[in-house]
Amino acid sequence: MVRFENVGLRYGMGAETLTDISFAIERQSFQFLTGPSGAGKTTLLRLVLLSLKPTRGFITMFGRNAATLDKDAMTALRRRIGVVFQDFRLLEHLTTYENVALPLRVQGKEEATYRAEVIELLKWVGLGERMHVHPATLSGGEKQRAAIARALIMRPELLLADEPTGNVDPSLARRLLRLFMELHKSGTSVVIATHDLALMDQFDGARRLVLGDGRLHIYD
Repeated sequence: MVRFENVGLRYGMGAETLTDISFAIERQSFQFLTGPSGAGKTTLLRLVLLSLKPTRGFITMFGRNAATLDKDAMTALRRRIGVVFQDFRLLEHLTTYENVALPLRVQGKEEATYRAEVIELLKWVGLGERMHVHPATLSGGEKQRAAIARALIMRPELLLADEPTGNVDPSLARRLLRLFMELHKSGTSVVIATHDLALMDQFDGARRLVLGDGRLHIYD
């Protein structure tokens, strides 16, 4: 699905932030992206999402060279990727239901075609009774689950999650990870950026991509 070949990134004329990054995200795979704070986890996710361009190297997305994509092709590829941002990015004037349905509305779909699906997904993440409230009344964990539901509503082939358990207690963190594991079992590839080693240790089978000093080390 995604392949990086000797990718490097620098800002301006400074030293490279990321150096010779080479790895692949296979279909129906599950991996953690980890490393100390400031190692570049979010930056690497932005490169995968094509919201940031590398200084050098090659990125292949779903079999296409990312460097040759025009705006429409890039938009089409991004629709195949779901993203859970660290800061949730819920719109305060919309209800939980409306936030989750927003990607479908943006595509111009009629509510009658997706209402039942949005409700079912909200129930799946435990927000069935909170779908008509606004983000200001949600707890941190509820906001996180709403953000996950919004990322899943497009049925992405690849899900990127940036520190999805960083603002919740350990019990809820385990519940959220179980949601990701269920999603993976249904066929979606999942990449979770986290610095929580104890949490990762509970999922022995997951591959680890470890960033340090601008370089990536892979542990299967």
